Amino acid sequence: MRERLTRKGFDTDTVDEVMARLDKHQLLDDTDFAAEWVRSRHLNSGKGRVVLRHELRTKGISESIIAETLAEIDPDDEREIAAGLVARKLTPSVVERVVADRAEREKTLRRLVGFLVRRGYSQSLAFDVVGEALGALEDA
Repeated sequence: MRERLTRKGFDTDTVDEVMARLDKHQLLDDTDFAAEWVRSRHLNSGKGRVVLRHELRTKGISESIIAETLAEIDPDDEREIAAGLVARKLTPSVVERVVADRAEREKTLRRLVGFLVRRGYSQSLAFDVVGEALGALEDA
């Protein structure tokens, strides 16, 4: 915060005053901020660890706080959110094409894995989740 205010051209006295007020009202807690950011972006936006790590870095959060915060994400919850994102992408028309054509299945697999990786999920998790979803379609 201090760096941002300085970059915006505020003088040192003003920056010190603002920082003191924010600290007095306990509004400068990086750990709380990181935890809330991760909770919100993971649950509401379906973002994975990789993207969340990048977002927190750009916010100026220290690596130790980032690691601590991301360690609190339950792997089962992360997998469930990723599976939900894939399920939303598997519309009836996509399902029909995937079941009917092997080449379409491979194309859909690549697209869905890419989608999850861009959302911040690991490539291995993405392949597992998409593979399970497409496998369930073939079994049905």
